[in-house]
Amino acid sequence: MRCNWPIAELPGLDPNLGKELDGAGLTETRQLVVLSIEQQIALATSLGHHPRHIQKVVAMASLAQLSSVGCDYCGLLLHAGISSVAQLALTPVSQLHRSVLRLHVAVLQRNDLTPTVDRVQRWVTQAKLLAEG
Repeated sequence: MRCNWPIAELPGLDPNLGKELDGAGLTETRQLVVLSIEQQIALATSLGHHPRHIQKVVAMASLAQLSSVGCDYCGLLLHAGISSVAQLALTPVSQLHRSVLRLHVAVLQRNDLTPTVDRVQRWVTQAKLLAEG
């Protein structure tokens, strides 16, 4: 169930940051999700970035582990306020679907592209399975 992606496929990744991560030997999302907070801060410092930028990439990599989320929806979840698999596992499906719907309407000014309740349910179910370990 854990998926691994090239870091460059994460949505909204600054191409320069992607090159810098690649230069640091980090090319796949599985390499990011194992970094501790201290390692993330050290990486940010070594690359000359604010830790928040690295934490955002790590959060997306973590969410992208879920096959139902992947790189297609990890950015959407992050913008909806979900920053970890553990948080996703604890979020009620109806609440998350409403948040995603509001985000789609506010940003895209349409709701027909909003993931279905069934898809959101798959995200939460997979997150629970991964969080349980």
